[in-house]
Amino acid sequence: QVQLIESGGGLVQAGDSLRLSCAASGRTFSNYAMGWFRQAPGKEREFVASISQNGLATSYADSVKGRWTISRDNAKNTVSLQMNSLKPEDTAVYYCAARTGLWSVRSRDYEYWGQGTQVTVSS
Repeated sequence: QVQLIESGGGLVQAGDSLRLSCAASGRTFSNYAMGWFRQAPGKEREFVASISQNGLATSYADSVKGRWTISRDNAKNTVSLQMNSLKPEDTAVYYCAARTGLWSVRSRDYEYWGQGTQVTVSS
């Protein structure tokens, strides 16, 4: 079992940057692949980025590739999402998720979820 708490969201202008963080409880953090998902009003939850247990493999949605970077620090039980060049269409609630085993781009594969943090990008 792992508990996840996101932080770092806020209201910013287009072109600004944010860094989201997800703090995980427990001593088995390295057993989990981690992912970031987002859900905008009236939209389905969508994949943003994922990272493997050892941090060596990452995957990004096409909409964020080249702008954002996912990383993890297993010693600190954290996963981060560096969000650069934010756009209004990035506005959403961002969720940190964890799953045992391999990383995945599918939300249904993730077992544990944080409560989310709001990111709002004004134009």
